[in-house]
Amino acid sequence: MIGMIRALGAAMAATLIAGAAQAVPPPVSHVPAYGPDGAPRPFSQSVRAGDILFLSGQLGTRADGSLPEGIEAQSRQMLENIGAALRGAGLGFEHVVHCLVMLDDMADWAAFNRVYVPYFPAGRLPARSAMGVEALALGARVEMECQADAGRR
Repeated sequence: MIGMIRALGAAMAATLIAGAAQAVPPPVSHVPAYGPDGAPRPFSQSVRAGDILFLSGQLGTRADGSLPEGIEAQSRQMLENIGAALRGAGLGFEHVVHCLVMLDDMADWAAFNRVYVPYFPAGRLPARSAMGVEALALGARVEMECQADAGRR
């Protein structure tokens, strides 16, 4: 009987230890960012901390570093860039939980929304903050950063 109790106790301890090991979040991981010329940029494209993926702000730059003309074209390219970063982490727009939008002209708000909304599943828009800014890098009209739930697949 004492042998059974010891075996049961050992099995319970092993189960608790295994459960505790699974509860530890994965380490922080970084995906470096590179410019069109292949040179490293002074930030990470994304950082995963536990179950949250933080995406650096994205502009609507093409692969060659150029910006298309107009808010709608830049918004579309920016969202495509965000989608590529999400896919690189095995995620999609359905995993995005929050976005911060920076517009250099708040008069572009409605045009931006026309492009933005269709990228997300119906009824599952992320929480969002927005601000008008004085200027953006490279003369861009819009920039957006996002956080995604990387723990939900």
